[in-house]
Amino acid sequence: MERSLTLAGHPWRRLWSFLAGAGMITSAVLTIQHFFLANFPESIFAGSFCDISAFLNCDSSAYSSIAHFWGVPMGYFGLFVGALVALGALFPSASFERTNKSISLLNAFGVLGLLFYSMFFLKSLCLLCASYYIFSLFSFFLFWKYGLRAEGSGLLRRIIPFLVPSFKYLAVSAVVLTAGAYGFHLFYGAKRDAQLGGVSLNIVKEFYSLAQVPNPSLISPYWVAKSTEHFEDAPIRIIEYVDFLCPDCLFLYRQLKLLKNEYKGKINIAFQFFPLDSQCNEVVEKNLHPGACDLSFMAAHDPAKFNAIHDEIFENFVKARNPEWRAQLAKKYGVEAALQDSVTQELVHRIINTGAEYEKTSDRYAHGIRSTPTMIINNRMVIGTLPYPHLKAIFESLLTEAKEPGSRRFFEHWVQFRPGKKPKGTS
Repeated sequence: MERSLTLAGHPWRRLWSFLAGAGMITSAVLTIQHFFLANFPESIFAGSFCDISAFLNCDSSAYSSIAHFWGVPMGYFGLFVGALVALGALFPSASFERTNKSISLLNAFGVLGLLFYSMFFLKSLCLLCASYYIFSLFSFFLFWKYGLRAEGSGLLRRIIPFLVPSFKYLAVSAVVLTAGAYGFHLFYGAKRDAQLGGVSLNIVKEFYSLAQVPNPSLISPYWVAKSTEHFEDAPIRIIEYVDFLCPDCLFLYRQLKLLKNEYKGKINIAFQFFPLDSQCNEVVEKNLHPGACDLSFMAAHDPAKFNAIHDEIFENFVKARNPEWRAQLAKKYGVEAALQDSVTQELVHRIINTGAEYEKTSDRYAHGIRSTPTMIINNRMVIGTLPYPHLKAIFESLLTEAKEPGSRRFFEHWVQFRPGKKPKGTS
């Protein structure tokens, strides 16, 4: 009987191939879901949290520059390949198997490339992505081991079938792939526009539904943005509990970098150190982000250099995990003594410990604040990240409230900021 992975006479091989495809589909769907949850949250209360450690997290992948192409998430291509593998097992034919065998080779190269990028550039590994990698390589192994082979013997006999797909199946697949990609492109655009419209309005309403909390007893003297001498005098006030090695904190840094310039003169942002590193933070049971304490001490050592060090750490987020890079950073700014300076370390500890002043959400932790980032925006606590449109909407509402206390004008005159759309009554 002819060697084959999916043709009649090999039911167990077909089953394994189907399960590999189903695993690829499931992993890809979860990856796509996480991508949209991370980049387009629809509620203050339900965002994306996938941060097991500095290395094992999915947020770095979701926020990376290759997470999508023109709005088409990377996971879509994995979903499509998984669907072809599963369909090839359900509706087997020699042409379909040869096509899937060729695609499995390209997919295997793509998976290895993404793994390399993740491990050596992002310095992290998404477990959802890793699941897809495993199922993909398993599928490739099945095609290599049991897939249709050419006549003859030797290595060439194994390689040739990877290079002879059915062009009819390829053409149909390309059309379906393109149509689906265009659909995702439109969906991405709709999600992006929704962030500027109704979703942002909902976020603002949720923000005002949050209970008010006091400022910490010690507001950090390290300010990322400073509009007034006294913290309370600015109409927009943010106290951010942040870890320098937290992927979500990097996302927040990028949003606030835009907004602090846009709202210059109206915003104060105090940086409240909260490294998720047990070296200096008793809330952390294990070193989720090793080196975060050292970076905090370096940034805090000389207040005049704080903003420069703060920005350089986030702009070199991946490198900052490397002890050698941290040593070079300390030398560059002349803060080598920070790691032995008891005064600096005591101040950082005092700032960290203000997290215990807030209501506990778990008996396991002494602090009310126990994850990063956590923001206190005008005395309302927001746990997690928010994208630019949501923060901008909140800021606009706070400015309106500052001008007209108790006013509902912000809600009454909300405009969806889509290109070409203008408020009623304007020309």
